[in-house]
Amino acid sequence: MFDIPATVERKSRALMRATLALGLGIALALGSATAPGARAESQKTIPASFADIVEKISPTVVNITTTTLVEGGIEMPMVPKGSPFEDFFKDFLDRNGGEKGKPRKKPRQRATALGSGFIISPDGYIVTNNHVVDKADEIQIEFYSGKRLDAKVIGTDPLTDIAVLKVESDKPLPHVEFADSDKLRVGDWVLAIGNPLGQGFSVSAGIVSARNRNLRGPYDDFIQTDAAINKGNSGGPLFNLEGRVVGVNTAILSPTGGSIGIGFSMASNVVRQVVDQLIKYGETRRGWLGVQIQDVTGEIADAIGLEAAQGALVTDVFDGSPADKAGIRSGDVIIAFNGEEVDDTRKLVRLVASAEVGARVPVTVWRDGKTVDLTVKLGRREEAEPMIAGKQGVPEKARPKSVLGLTVTPLDDAMREKLGLDADRKGLVIVDVDPASRAAEKGLRAGDVIVEAGQEQIATVADLEKAVKKAREAGRKSVLLLVRRDGRPRFVALPVEEK
Repeated sequence: MFDIPATVERKSRALMRATLALGLGIALALGSATAPGARAESQKTIPASFADIVEKISPTVVNITTTTLVEGGIEMPMVPKGSPFEDFFKDFLDRNGGEKGKPRKKPRQRATALGSGFIISPDGYIVTNNHVVDKADEIQIEFYSGKRLDAKVIGTDPLTDIAVLKVESDKPLPHVEFADSDKLRVGDWVLAIGNPLGQGFSVSAGIVSARNRNLRGPYDDFIQTDAAINKGNSGGPLFNLEGRVVGVNTAILSPTGGSIGIGFSMASNVVRQVVDQLIKYGETRRGWLGVQIQDVTGEIADAIGLEAAQGALVTDVFDGSPADKAGIRSGDVIIAFNGEEVDDTRKLVRLVASAEVGARVPVTVWRDGKTVDLTVKLGRREEAEPMIAGKQGVPEKARPKSVLGLTVTPLDDAMREKLGLDADRKGLVIVDVDPASRAAEKGLRAGDVIVEAGQEQIATVADLEKAVKKAREAGRKSVLLLVRRDGRPRFVALPVEEK
């Protein structure tokens, strides 16, 4: 440590004051020119406190307690088999109500679980997660005021993990509205309110970390957020700064079971439609097209002359389905549905599911290098027949020939029986794949059946070779193959030039 001379100190202080004054003058000048608008916008979008919003919306959030009767376990002392005490404990169990030589069963027990929810109407409809109330024998709602009411289940949808409950109240209940989740942007502020770890009416704030997350199901549209979500938050609302619901808190990603800043909320636009159907019908009623689809890759787009890798490629059409009746074929690329562009398979699945059952909707497909407009009368997904899976096997008889790293041979009756195929099925079965080939990179394997090449049916090796040659002559980088595996079809764009 050392001392600074007084004269030097005075000069230094004077210089610092002059510098600070100059800097402040510059800052004020710049601020007066550019800052007011920016400050106003900042104050508009980032409040100094969330207290006013929380005070307004908290009464619309509820805690949920469920009770379930579960079968009791077995009352059995831990005695090693062959132990000298084994006979003694058997006699003890016999004397205390067990069957001869068998342990006595414990009585049924009551298990409780906690969750969250929110009120969407003054007459008592409440939204939560399906897994919060699944198999519950009793459901009790605790309101922000401390009042408690019993609730009944109106309807559930396991595919989106949404449930609607109903309570009977003698007074109108405070309720909240849904927002348009499609307008939500990554970086927007959001608030989560719920019952984490049984603490009750706890608030956390964060931002939207990502959108359109797909975790498990065909109708997933999750909002990812870093607002703290823990066990007990399930079914609670995710609010925007207008106090409207943009999502339903459903899941977390965590190695510990606690929040690490990766939580997921089902988007309100998905939830709202499910809730409307559950209230109206007590069940979901989703549209059904009757096709199997896959995404269009860049190579597939090149192989069929499509300018961009977009749309949903039809790999199969169910006999007698709405798509079949409308004239949709395997190999078509659905690029528009009901007036909206189809970016990929997920978009098509959501569009079809959200369409009204029985409605006639326009569909545009890409076929043979041009667009074709069709009209489909939608069926109901819940009534659709399940897919029938075939059997896989490798044929014993083979007259192999190699094409693009694939060793293939035509189907015969024995092979069809071995593979569980229809008697009239034509095509080439793959008996071997060169592990260093592009075909191996594409995931083709022995037992796969090639039924189309270049969007034309094939029955012989010559047909496949012709399709490859045609693709090369047309300047294509790939030939499009329709391949069946385990009864399920998929398209593969196989490069026509080997490594």
